[in-house]
Amino acid sequence: MSYEKIPYKTFLAESETPETWFNLKAFMRDGHEPFLNPATGKPSTEEELETVFCKECVKQELNCKDAEIEIPGGIKSFYRTFRPSPLVRAYFLEKVLDTPAQIYYKFEGSNTSGSHKLNSAVAQAYYAKQQGLTSITTETGAGQWGTALSMAAAFYGLELDVFMVKASARQKPYRKEVIRTFGARVAESPSDTTEAGRKILREYPETGGSLGCAISEAVEKAIKTPKCKYVLGSVLDHVLLHQSVIGVESKTALDKYGVYPDIIIGCAGGGSNLGGLIAPYMAERLQGKNKTEFIAVEPASCPSLTRGKYAYDYCDSAKITPLAKMYTLGCGFTPSPDHAGGLRYHGMSPIISKLYDGGYIRAVAAEQTKVFGAAVKFAKCEGILPAPESSHAIYAAIEEALKCRLTGEKKVILFGLTGTGYFDLAAYKQYNDGTLTDYIPSEKDLEKSLNSIPAQKKTQ
Repeated sequence: MSYEKIPYKTFLAESETPETWFNLKAFMRDGHEPFLNPATGKPSTEEELETVFCKECVKQELNCKDAEIEIPGGIKSFYRTFRPSPLVRAYFLEKVLDTPAQIYYKFEGSNTSGSHKLNSAVAQAYYAKQQGLTSITTETGAGQWGTALSMAAAFYGLELDVFMVKASARQKPYRKEVIRTFGARVAESPSDTTEAGRKILREYPETGGSLGCAISEAVEKAIKTPKCKYVLGSVLDHVLLHQSVIGVESKTALDKYGVYPDIIIGCAGGGSNLGGLIAPYMAERLQGKNKTEFIAVEPASCPSLTRGKYAYDYCDSAKITPLAKMYTLGCGFTPSPDHAGGLRYHGMSPIISKLYDGGYIRAVAAEQTKVFGAAVKFAKCEGILPAPESSHAIYAAIEEALKCRLTGEKKVILFGLTGTGYFDLAAYKQYNDGTLTDYIPSEKDLEKSLNSIPAQKKTQ
């Protein structure tokens, strides 16, 4: 089929939307290392994890056998309000780049939350309600996850406390207001409402906060509140599972036209959208059915894959969560306050980390001025203002397309456009004014946070 005959936007019929989530772990021969109880150093049990997370999410977290997991009717009903999302052929970007490559992007920003985060927020809020809980807690960096979860919590009648990284809350005050509009309570983290927050404020009174810190506060709040659990927007396996609807829909749409990606690109902070986008294609790669290249793009200011250590580490700053084997900068890492977008977590999804360590994923770290340059180029020709997070993937997609221009290769490139950037206009203003700066941690900068990683002999 001629690529020129492929529509600008490909929409799936409602009957073609996923009935099941795709469990990539079922195709990973060795899976990944288990979570460890920090007190005993032994693998965390289902019962231990249930003290923090919803029961059904824990079951999904530990499920390494079922390739497909049914999406409950109550979740599918909500999904129908914003799914399927469009798969777009970037004809205009291709023309601007004068590339023989075919570029596609899966656009997840058409729902009110403005991002892919709603895919898992709906599921986790649904399971919390089914369990009989009355409230949930969470953290959020740039605010996409907090916004999505506030929508889901309101829909299912749950109270929600959001601990938003202080630097982000002040950079994006209107994102904070959207969260409050849906009825959630927002605290700038570190806050004086938890023991973890107060401790960090005493030690670092001028800190802009970190996701690790906000997680500590949210977990503490959940543990101390009756009928309350903590829900997480990235990193964990069940979150990547929920996000697999992105990859399944992408593959269904491209299969209709006989198109198969040579390169799949996603931005990488905690790994949820990347894991969801690549899931069905990576499963085929693991089975030797394709030679697709997978690229994770992270900020140069928070380079967990490209400069981190593959080790067991705490998922939060207060060291109260289980230990996860992941690429990490150390739970004591705090990203620069000049960092304009999300993608600011100190660690990476255990699934993504395992695949990266096995050589199945290539990682790229990009400075934010280059990322915003790519975002502006994309916006001018494709008509969508992308979120800074998504723009990391755009940057790498442009780089790969330009390589094709030099070699003449007609590669098919698919990337995840995870959300819109309308709450990031302060950062766009900085870029337009020429005041946006790049920060790349020095080896000395990283040494301190990497030293916070526990001695491995004590945890394995």
